[in-house]
Amino acid sequence: MTRLRDLIHAERPGGFPLPDWLARIVSAGIISTDPKVVRRQRFTGIVAFACAANAASHLVINWLYEPATLVPVHLYNAVFAVAALLVTRLHRFGETAAASALAMLIFIGTMFAIWMLGRDSQLQVYFTLAGVMLFMFGMENLRQFLAWFAVAFIALLVALNVAPPDGLLLPEGSQLREVLASHAMVNAIIINGLVILYALTTLHRTEAELERQYARSSALMQTILPPRIADRLISGGEQKIADRVDNLSVLFADLVGFTRAAHDLPPERVIDYLDDFVRSFDDLCALHGVEKIKSVGDCYMAAGGLAGAQEADAISLGRLALAMLEAQANRPPLGDTRLKLRIGIHIGNATAGIIGDVRFSYDVWGDAVNMASRMESYGAPDRIHVSEAYRLATGASFVFEERGETEIRGIGQARTYFLVAPRRP
Repeated sequence: MTRLRDLIHAERPGGFPLPDWLARIVSAGIISTDPKVVRRQRFTGIVAFACAANAASHLVINWLYEPATLVPVHLYNAVFAVAALLVTRLHRFGETAAASALAMLIFIGTMFAIWMLGRDSQLQVYFTLAGVMLFMFGMENLRQFLAWFAVAFIALLVALNVAPPDGLLLPEGSQLREVLASHAMVNAIIINGLVILYALTTLHRTEAELERQYARSSALMQTILPPRIADRLISGGEQKIADRVDNLSVLFADLVGFTRAAHDLPPERVIDYLDDFVRSFDDLCALHGVEKIKSVGDCYMAAGGLAGAQEADAISLGRLALAMLEAQANRPPLGDTRLKLRIGIHIGNATAGIIGDVRFSYDVWGDAVNMASRMESYGAPDRIHVSEAYRLATGASFVFEERGETEIRGIGQARTYFLVAPRRP
């Protein structure tokens, strides 16, 4: 069974690692605390940084080929690179302000470059990356994305059918246009691959985190509720969970003298002791197939027969009680006091169900619970005090020592027994 403690301290799922300096750049200007908005705006920062890098690479190539004639294009690439890096400052004006500004910058700038350098430079290939904008706007702003996607589609048609093939600057530079065409194709596939990689790894990290949260919530449900009851609650098929349980075996275990022993001790030592006390008994319940109901301070309650196997679970509860005594005998003292365990068991009818709303809990009520509680409180340290009903139900499996008639508050005279040991075959 998965432990909630392990899930809480489990390592969070990883994702696409960004260098610190790049993470700071792509997150610049983000003031939103909504995780979805932050994710979209950070993705806008990624696209902006890629556009700036792309413009810088074109600036270098154009400058090396023709530094003088292409001055307008050099200035455009330099301004574009700076503007792309600064566009994230617009996040404060709205969750899609930077995305819209970046889309406009890309479309206007790319059309300018196509007209200056010519259609044969194949710079219009950048319009084919318009689908990336969906990650910038998100499904929450689908209409904005579709509007900008339509602009990109129209711009591509215009570039293919209207733009001059040789451009307004350096029309004789066919070699430059060949270089630019190859460069644009390479840049486009790199940008497309990196953007998709980042998007998918972000999606993977989000899905892994959701699975982790679901596993944690499921483990929490399994911790506070029996698995069968947790499944019924999660399914949503029942508005109220309330069951009549016949022949339910109930166990109460209490530390004798705990309050006095813990009185002057530091809280950390008391909590450590109780933590070990409860965790060890939780493990024993799981080992013997018995349901833990709850623990209140130094009192521990468990039950058997909730799933219908009353006789087998009653025997398992007796074995659990013996194991609990053994575990407590081996536990170190609390301060200077070695505490003993007092256990009571009864089998009878009960009602089980979930109560509460904000902090609901699964609990058990009825004669079986009341009598088991009396067996514990009227018992003896290091002994398992059981009712006659429990002895009759499990007598073939255990050795009992008769205690005789005992006056029990609220019940009267009752014949009770001490469970001593398993009965040998």
